[in-house]
Amino acid sequence: MSLAFTKMQGLGNDFVVFDAINQSLDPTPAWIRRIADRRYGVGCDQVLVAEAARRPDADFRYRIWNADGHEVEHCGNGVRCLARFLRDQGLHRGGHVSLETDAGLTRVELMDDGRVRVDMGAPILEPSAIPFEAAERRIQYELTAAGVNHDVAAVSMGNPHVILRVDDVETAPVATLGPALESHPRFPNRVNAGFLAVDSRSRGHLRVYERGVGETPACGTGACAAAVAGILNDWFDPTVTLSLTGGELVLHWQGEGQPVWMTGPADTVFEGRLATGAT
Repeated sequence: MSLAFTKMQGLGNDFVVFDAINQSLDPTPAWIRRIADRRYGVGCDQVLVAEAARRPDADFRYRIWNADGHEVEHCGNGVRCLARFLRDQGLHRGGHVSLETDAGLTRVELMDDGRVRVDMGAPILEPSAIPFEAAERRIQYELTAAGVNHDVAAVSMGNPHVILRVDDVETAPVATLGPALESHPRFPNRVNAGFLAVDSRSRGHLRVYERGVGETPACGTGACAAAVAGILNDWFDPTVTLSLTGGELVLHWQGEGQPVWMTGPADTVFEGRLATGAT
């Protein structure tokens, strides 16, 4: 017995994608870790699964596991890949699809130029809902990590993000400060750490240290959170292009209560079958 899978990537953030509508899966943490292992499994940053929707306004349910086996709420690069997967596998027809996630309903548009445009939902800014320990909501918070005080923004895009402005992403201490921020006690569910350099009102550079994964070439929800932080701080206009290690994403946000729209690529790398006994 074997399971069909598709290896996909969005800006270098790579995924193993499964159809759990036409085949049975048992995604235990150990099983996820084995698949994600780059020596003994297929290898990926995250495992994505398409399931039958549980709510009437969704076409499918979309679930995400990090490489460490923890299920997470959302993934922006992953949602673009999953939408492309659904169309390419003949599971969905048409240019629009609604996906149920643990963070809510996500609307996705498959564009004629091959890119995918995603309604990532409105950002969550209240500290208790991120969750982030703070006495009151602010645009910037002082946070001590790795023995140094930092001014940071805290945003949830269905999963928590902390954003730190830096002068240059190339010299940013991602490898050392990223883990310190990820496990900071003021973020009870851990956090994704974004290092943002502002180039102009319409452009910036971003590196992201993802919880449970480490630094990745791109992070869709991280790019959304960085754009929101930049717009709130008046560093960016409502539409901004962020360059990540794996490529560019275009973000658009018109202000509080409005969704963040993210546009970027999603590509299939290869398809295969996984012997169930191998995991």
